[in-house]
Amino acid sequence: MDLNKSFTSSLTQYKRRQTNTVKIGDLMLGSEFPIRIQSMTTTDTMDTAGSVAQIKRMVEKGCELVRLTAPSINEAENLGNIKKELAKQGIYVPLVADIHFTPNAAEMAARLVEKVRINPGNYADKKKFQVLEYTDAEYLEEITRIREKFIPLLKICKEYGTALRIGTNHGSLSDRILSRYGDTPLGMVESAMEFLRIAEDEGFHNIVLSMKASNPQVMVQAYRLLVQTMNQNNMEYPLHLGVTEAGDGDDGRIKSALGIGALLEDGIGDTIRVSLTEDPEFEVPVAQRLAARYSGRENNPPIPFASDVLEKNPARFYAYEKREVTETYNFGGNQVPRVIANFSKDILKIEDLSAIGYQYLPETDKWTMSDQGADFIYLGTQPAQFMLPMGLRAIYDAQTWSLLPNKENAFPLFNSSQYIQNSAFSSTLNFLRIAPEELQDNTLCQKLQEQSKTVVILESNHPHPMSDMRNAFAHLAAKGLKVPVVFGLNQNIPLSEESLDLAMLYSSADCGSLLIDGFGDGIFFLNSLENKKRLNDISFGILQAARTRISKTEYISCPSCGRTLFDLQETTAMIRKRTDHLKGIKIAIMGCIVNGPGEMADADYGYVGSGPGKITLYKGKEVVKKALASEFAVDELISLIREDGNWTEISA
Repeated sequence: MDLNKSFTSSLTQYKRRQTNTVKIGDLMLGSEFPIRIQSMTTTDTMDTAGSVAQIKRMVEKGCELVRLTAPSINEAENLGNIKKELAKQGIYVPLVADIHFTPNAAEMAARLVEKVRINPGNYADKKKFQVLEYTDAEYLEEITRIREKFIPLLKICKEYGTALRIGTNHGSLSDRILSRYGDTPLGMVESAMEFLRIAEDEGFHNIVLSMKASNPQVMVQAYRLLVQTMNQNNMEYPLHLGVTEAGDGDDGRIKSALGIGALLEDGIGDTIRVSLTEDPEFEVPVAQRLAARYSGRENNPPIPFASDVLEKNPARFYAYEKREVTETYNFGGNQVPRVIANFSKDILKIEDLSAIGYQYLPETDKWTMSDQGADFIYLGTQPAQFMLPMGLRAIYDAQTWSLLPNKENAFPLFNSSQYIQNSAFSSTLNFLRIAPEELQDNTLCQKLQEQSKTVVILESNHPHPMSDMRNAFAHLAAKGLKVPVVFGLNQNIPLSEESLDLAMLYSSADCGSLLIDGFGDGIFFLNSLENKKRLNDISFGILQAARTRISKTEYISCPSCGRTLFDLQETTAMIRKRTDHLKGIKIAIMGCIVNGPGEMADADYGYVGSGPGKITLYKGKEVVKKALASEFAVDELISLIREDGNWTEISA
């Protein structure tokens, strides 16, 4: 694989990746068609009436493909009954059978439904977390064995006109792949390519591919590598996008938008599924909002003053590489990205700060700060009337700052003309708010070189803000400027409660994509004049999802499906209630063994359904307690965390 070749034709100009067209029943999928929306049932596939009722709700919300689990041949056979009952009700949505360990179920389903999804890591391969060594001859023998198991399905798909998804999951790579490629995005790509080569040898091309992971960084890198690999082999198969086990609530939506959006930004992706630990009909609107943003985007004006500096180094987009930044105060270098809150329009009151993580205790005359306490507060022209808590610094418009009698923990914000003309700067920290195109000004760039104590707040008003900001980083690199950069987010959305969902999705896609690639030193919602708490939470949520600043417990919880052995939403809420104070701990909550040790490869602890009313606990990938009664399992999980010294008591 040549990592000196890019995964996209342009890093600044949007263009949808060209693909083949895949036929899924009457639905056409590929670059000539809209991005298709899909989801997955949570019902038992043997429950025909329940499955049909849920599918109807999903379709009414706009779901264009519906996936159902088929863990055995019995469920596969019942897909035919579900399809017939749907037809009686006038519902003709294409159905997708989800297959993991059972080739015979896949072969049955391929005769009944429009599409079959297989997971290469466990369809015909082994997953026992064994370290194996293969000679080249032995490795080829394994490929031959896979070919023999896979070809019967391909023949049935060809005969019945059934589409196929080769869906690799990061957590279920086979022992064979892990032994040769490691637990890497490259291993994910090769896992899919083995099956794709066999399909091509058999003349079967009605294929969609996916590279899912619970870690958006791994997921994005894997898809990019897959696109680059297909480009080198003149392949144009469409892609299904998704962050698996994203979780629920805002966290699940942020994580999904960050991973899926990062790829859609570069024209990659033809169908998407947002995997939330919620009823599937709630997934559909989120996916629709994400997809709609890219409709007609190719008609946007080009990015002004575009630079090709980053395109000359495509390898940095296949593995995390943090931008080299001069440490300035507490920005850049080895510092975590910072969060800036906007309180510039109202007179600040002590109680207002609770929205951004600071609580005043009058009995003791002290402040408490949460792990999601903002680092800076922008006050514009209105000086604070009380002493801010330790840890919270103030930013003022430059003229207001210059008149402050006490400038301790207070810093100026300049526009470009003020910055160029000014001679009075803070000796510690200054902020410069500019649009990317202002970097064309050589005088401004020269001043940035001279005034080293500066952080840039980068605000894009281009309809394609991620590419505009990405281009700005290219210019900074070309000019040798290593200044820290904060994303100045201005989504041009009226920040009502209703539109906050869009602001959350769009900002996750925009700055999340850049954070994954090692760019950015902070987040500042420039128009965050209302809903300050939620925007503060969103800022920290984006940083957490991008793995650049860990400020809370992370839950890797699968979306429920027919394989799930307990109420996933209820159990996730119960575990979250008792553990959400454990900053930095990752807990996987999996409904069954399919989404068990492999799928939660990125977690510290795992809570996995292993039978009706039975739970198995994992530490990493290792089973530590088997077949626990579900009523005691959460207590046992907490005991396990305590034993490892990772438990802290909730502070009063």
